[in-house]
Order: sequence, then C-alpha cells, then structure tokens
Amino acid sequence: MIVRFASGGDELEAALYLPEPESQGPHGASALPRPATALPRPAVVIVHDVWGLYDQYHQVAQRLARAGFVALALDLYARGEQPGSPSDMPGVMKFLHRLPDRRVLADIQAALDFLGARPEVAGRKLGLTGFCMGGKYADLAAVRCRGLSAVVSWYGMLRADALDDANPEHALDALAELRCPLLALFGADDVLIPQRDVEELRSRARERALPVEIVVYTGAGHAFANDSRPEAFREAAAADAWQRALAFFARELES
Repeated sequence: MIVRFASGGDELEAALYLPEPESQGPHGASALPRPATALPRPAVVIVHDVWGLYDQYHQVAQRLARAGFVALALDLYARGEQPGSPSDMPGVMKFLHRLPDRRVLADIQAALDFLGARPEVAGRKLGLTGFCMGGKYADLAAVRCRGLSAVVSWYGMLRADALDDANPEHALDALAELRCPLLALFGADDVLIPQRDVEELRSRARERALPVEIVVYTGAGHAFANDSRPEAFREAAAADAWQRALAFFARELES
C-alpha cells in the first residue's frame, strides 16, 4: 500500500509491504506469496538508487516481506526531483552531487520514525538497506540517524566528488562514528567505488573495532544485484549477497 508521512514541511510517499500472505502491492496487485507471520514484526526501510523508486525496489521490499519483515520502500523524489537520463551520465552525476545530504537523511529519519510507530511494527527493531546512491545514504544513516539496529549497504559510494554544503562529509569518514552493525557489499570491478576506498574502510573498521562486515565480490561491478540491468547483474554474487543480507537482518533485528 502507498503511505504518506511528513518530513519537515513536505509530504513524502513510500510503499509499505507487510509479511502477510494476503498483502497487496502498492498498486493493488497481489503481492508474491509470503509466509504468515504474526505482527508486530521488525522492519526495514529501503533506499533506492539514483533512478528513483521503480519496480526493482518494490521487488526488494517484497523480498524482505517474504522473509518476515515489514518493509517500507521510500521515495526520495516525492517532491518531484528528476535525476535525468542514462544518456547524460555527467548530468546525472551533477544531480547526485546537488542532492542535499542533510535533507535526505532527514527524510530517512522521518521514514524510520513513521515506520517504528506503525502498529505493524510497534517499536520493534528497525533496519535500513540502500543501493548505489541509497547505499551511500545507508552508510550515512548508520551514523547520523536514530533508532537503527542494523544497516546493509549495497555498493554505496564512500567518497563524494567534493565536499560542500550539499555533501558536507565523505561516508568513509563519517563511518568512524558508526552507531549500529553494518554489512557493506561491494563488487571488485566497480568503476564508481575504488577498491582502495573499500580497503581503507576495512582498515579503519579494524583499527577502531567497528561492527562492520565487508564483502567484495570478484567479477562483479556496480549494481551487481540489480536484475533489471542484465549488463550489470551477476547472479551468483547477488544470490550470496542476499543470503548474507537476510541472515544479517535476522540476527540483528530478531534478537
């Protein structure tokens, strides 16, 4: 179902999926079969990639719901933002850089607060997962947002192109103040995330004894779990990553 809630002076939208066999998708279509699960349940917020809340992330929410979690797929572009076209990637990257981190994190916090107060969740533990752009914001939310018990970041960019008012900190630096366990998933061949940044995160996490688990998949690049992009999708890596992500959420949110 589509739900709406306030973030600052704006109204945001999200798609809510419940771990019930009779649940319906956000547009009224029957959702995939799910095991019956007694509510309330732990919940996970999903943060989409730069292209917005499209079918891929409704499917992610359905997958989490089938695993027994209440899932909320957040639409960060409910104000009407347009990232541009894949044919103009320099323009898309400029859009990404202009997106104000503080506002996005405030939207994520509003989604967490809304979800935690829902009767289907009723104060149970909250997790967050994000992909690409959403992976960056998942990393930042693990530091800057309240109420999180676990975060899974999928190929989240660890450094901004430049620091300014819109992007005041690198995720890599912010993670020194990590507030909850983090599972960070990367492809070894990701052209957007240098492996030196991933290894720097690994080194810093080890030095500071941070609760970070890092997995790097050989032969996989950016968006390796996105099966709507055949040129990027890597089935074996995606299957292993999903197994790890669901086990991670089960361990951290069910306890």
